[in-house]
Amino acid sequence: MRGSAIDPTSAPGGRRTRRAAGGMAAAALLLPLLGAAPSPSATGPATGGLQRAFASAAAAYHVPQSVLLAVSYLQSRWDTHAGAPSVTGGYGPMHLTDARTALTAVPHHGEGTEDARGDSARPALHPEPRVPDASALPARLETLPTAAGLTGIPAAGLRTDPAANVAGGAALLAAAQQELGRPLSSDPADWYGAVARFSGAADTATAAAYANDVYDVLRTGAKRTTDDGQVVALAARPGLSADTAQLKRAGLAPAADDGTECPAAVSCTWVPAPYEEFGDDYGNHDLGDRPASQSIKYIVIHDTEGAWDGVLDLIKDPTYVSWNYTIRSTDGLIAQHVKAKDVAWHAGNWYVNAKSIGIEHEGFLAAPDAWYTEAMYRSSARLVRYLAARYGIPLDRQHLLGHDNVPGPTAATVPGMHTDPGPYWDWRHYFELLGHPFRRAGGAKGGMVTILPDYARNQPVYSGCTTAGEPCAAHGSSEVRLYSDHDEDSALIKDIGLGTAPTTGVNDVSSRVSTGQQYAVADRWGGWTAIWYLGQKAWFRNPGGQPTAVAASGRVITPRAGLTSIPVYGRAYPERAAYPAEVPAQAVSPLPYTVPAGQRYVVGDELPGEYYYAVTFTADSHRVVTGADLYYQIQYGHRVAYVRAADVEVRPSV
Repeated sequence: MRGSAIDPTSAPGGRRTRRAAGGMAAAALLLPLLGAAPSPSATGPATGGLQRAFASAAAAYHVPQSVLLAVSYLQSRWDTHAGAPSVTGGYGPMHLTDARTALTAVPHHGEGTEDARGDSARPALHPEPRVPDASALPARLETLPTAAGLTGIPAAGLRTDPAANVAGGAALLAAAQQELGRPLSSDPADWYGAVARFSGAADTATAAAYANDVYDVLRTGAKRTTDDGQVVALAARPGLSADTAQLKRAGLAPAADDGTECPAAVSCTWVPAPYEEFGDDYGNHDLGDRPASQSIKYIVIHDTEGAWDGVLDLIKDPTYVSWNYTIRSTDGLIAQHVKAKDVAWHAGNWYVNAKSIGIEHEGFLAAPDAWYTEAMYRSSARLVRYLAARYGIPLDRQHLLGHDNVPGPTAATVPGMHTDPGPYWDWRHYFELLGHPFRRAGGAKGGMVTILPDYARNQPVYSGCTTAGEPCAAHGSSEVRLYSDHDEDSALIKDIGLGTAPTTGVNDVSSRVSTGQQYAVADRWGGWTAIWYLGQKAWFRNPGGQPTAVAASGRVITPRAGLTSIPVYGRAYPERAAYPAEVPAQAVSPLPYTVPAGQRYVVGDELPGEYYYAVTFTADSHRVVTGADLYYQIQYGHRVAYVRAADVEVRPSV
């Protein structure tokens, strides 16, 4: 396999009783730094404390400060997460792992892992996520106790004190360097092998992918304000060339080509979803011939709402559902489960399933500190770039969807659609990693906006992260709240398809727009902008000093002249006449929404009506039915939707 479970004997730092260079003396030097990190000031971000901690730990353990900063950036982007553990049991800026302590600290938040096919052939499945048994956790999830042994700093301090955590990470790196027989050099190029070992990987592919990402950070540099308001910076070293030959001496298993569909720059392993009959049914995906038989138009981003090992158990269950890839939080390892030619059951909408690839990310949408790590973001971005190039998928928010952007296929399914990856997925950063950052693309009269808040500063109120109705902790967000008027005391926008009053609930997407989504401008008032959304005029704060959207231009649809309104659909199915005798015609069922005359919605794509008929285990009866009717995909609300081309006029937004 190109990737595998991490070997406990390869945990960074070696034996727990060993002291890294400096040992207890180094820990003593750091004691004055061990204290609460400074809080953001009222006038701006705090500076110096965490940056000094990196400098002090680097000096104490003879690790280049730039290497320590780059490793920490990949682990956490230098965030502390207020001492909360990640989904893989990692703590602090160095993401030191102590899963046995963390196991009960990451709550379950009610999002099922997956939906079923999303058509009438199978019901939706929403089992409880599977959380690992503490007694079965591998040693790779226990680097924090190793760091405690190396430094003499109590485990509690390593979990809660950022400076102590950085010291622990430095000690692990120094120990890994010594175990490789390497000097504690001041040259960052000499630390490639130690960085690869720090990943905890057991195979060369996973370790190399991690180390290459760290050295990419070293070459490009970084600067950001952390989640506790501190400015941390790493100067760029564009000419830095790592000694990659060190990896051969790291004692890791070689990578094997197991036929996965992944780019060479990531670590990928094949964990197949079963395709087998059981009783009168079969699971858990359908055989296909994409893209020859039908185009792949979408990539759908999910989060697992469960931990890695439990999620991989689910994908092996033929009675459960499926998705194409899962990405591990701790190191970005990718597991592929379903080939791209076949159709996985992941989106809760059969039309979208048939035209998409689904990628799960280990994490919990309502637990922003059970983090989506930088390693995971970067690995995911490389995979998405590869898939987009291979299948001609545009890298925009019309084709790269969250599960929360997938429409219900029928009116009855709308309330049950999933809401992951949620408001804390950093779409802005993700698209920067994809090489397609969102930018202003038009003047004030362009007629459209691209939603683009500053993630860290944009902190809408959410509720229900841990307790129903209780406010979530303040946190950066990719999403912007919508109101019925240019006043935060006005009512939230209502989604009539949900049949409930709108709330600030973390899983309630009825009155929220997400970074990168584009909408037609309906009005402006002072520091407020109105857009057409779910058939209504929806307002959001967009002040000049801290904008949450930028100008854009493009194509929009509006109802054809003479029509007072037109229907909206959750799937783009062919007209009845297109179906051959052996394929039952599917109803073209409108959703409980309309586009009234005079309103405009941004066009995402033009699509023929299409239906993939696959209800049997054997593939000889499978058919792709393509109709003469054309549809436009539009950004209708938080989710995309479809309108018939015959019902609309397409105009420039200007």
